Amino acid sequence: MKREDITELQCIMPIENLPLVMQHGILSHKRAKKVSHHSVALEDVQNRRRSKRVPGGRPLHDYANLYFHARNPMMFKRKAEHRQLSILRISPKVLDIPGVVVTDMNAARGIARFMPAMEGLAALDDRMVFAEDWRHPGDYAGYERHQGVKCAEVLVPDAVPPTLILGVYVSCGQSKGQVESIMGNVSVKVNAHLFFAD
Repeated sequence: MKREDITELQCIMPIENLPLVMQHGILSHKRAKKVSHHSVALEDVQNRRRSKRVPGGRPLHDYANLYFHARNPMMFKRKAEHRQLSILRISPKVLDIPGVVVTDMNAARGIARFMPAMEGLAALDDRMVFAEDWRHPGDYAGYERHQGVKCAEVLVPDAVPPTLILGVYVSCGQSKGQVESIMGNVSVKVNAHLFFAD
């Protein structure tokens, strides 16, 4: 994957958390625990993340996490909640923040590699990351690997500042009106496909 091909990064966020995000940014798990918020994180995944440490860095829960493509297995598991969810569009400038790490798959996986931003981008296969379907009928190992790669992450120490938010995707018109009332001048677009809602 090339840096110049990345137009945005994405973060799945409950709509009810957006006022907090606009004030404090996208917070790491550790920082988010200190404020009242709603979480869509899967508890078994968080249990695995809790014990992981970024090689040469800090505990995994000290990083805010972004996806390259939010239409992924995490969103698929939450698709029934699409009216309560948003996808924040984040500027690629986030990759320039000191200490940012890129993983080649979901960071909770035992075989995930953690790399400096540019090295991590070069290691990613954009065809796999942006694939519409990660199923591999008859090839369980291929399915398992692709499912992880779809959730490759950008890990940002502590928080992603609100100034790097480019806009928001929502799944439907009902959510659009709700989010527009929160986000002010920030662009809000309906994209049902990202939420598996089309």
